[in-house]
Amino acid sequence: MTIENVLLVSAALFAIGAYGVVSRRSLVTVIMSLELMFNGVVIAAVAFSRFTPAAALLSGDPLTAEAIRSALTGHAFAIFVTAVAAGEAALAFALVFAMYRATESVEITDASEMKN
Repeated sequence: MTIENVLLVSAALFAIGAYGVVSRRSLVTVIMSLELMFNGVVIAAVAFSRFTPAAALLSGDPLTAEAIRSALTGHAFAIFVTAVAAGEAALAFALVFAMYRATESVEITDASEMKN
């Protein structure tokens, strides 16, 4: 497994998510596409963290505090982004439920009716 392969998977996930955000009208589909985009970014962060020269030090060379800190930065970022994405999804779905109760639709085009 090379960093190029991991970054290709990450870019593919991000591109699929971006296409879903731009092309879909259902709020539920847009939220799921945003989650795909977040996962693409998380995979890229972990890949960069895993394949950096400092991370290579963890495989057998003498350990230093700086090498460990550098290698775990991407993983900590991934946990943080996942927690934020979970909160964002919960809030977004709560808004979708409120919109459905008001308009009986989850289409993005019907959201403009809620301004009044």
